[in-house]
Amino acid sequence: MIIHEVKTSEDVIETLIALSEDWEKEQSCYGYRANTREDLAERRVFLAKENGETLGYLFGKVFHAEKMKSIIPDGTACFEVEEIYVVPTRRREGIGAALFRYAEKTLKSDAEYFVLSTATKNREAVFRFYLDELEMSFWSARLFKKI
Repeated sequence: MIIHEVKTSEDVIETLIALSEDWEKEQSCYGYRANTREDLAERRVFLAKENGETLGYLFGKVFHAEKMKSIIPDGTACFEVEEIYVVPTRRREGIGAALFRYAEKTLKSDAEYFVLSTATKNREAVFRFYLDELEMSFWSARLFKKI
């Protein structure tokens, strides 16, 4: 398996949109919708590939912290992981963790923190992955209940 950062060429955009359409069909995240070209504009994109097949992706952007003073000083460069996805048949093989670690290593000179939000329906898996495996810290949660 090869993981690398790629430029958002036409082929990459088409691949990411197709994978996100598959993800949307899974209905594993609240409100997830497939990506458009605009969603991918000016994003840093990392791909996991094997034998020419894309197994997963991670993309996001660098921003400067605002109103996060309880954990990150204003103005600090952060990378927001907007999406991390692995094809269903290859999950639990370490591909997502490898994507995350590669991006973290690559972006170390551009950002001091990684941040992300999740809308998954499988909170146990998400907490295990992000908190235990990737050693992220928990900051806040937004909960809901239909009444």
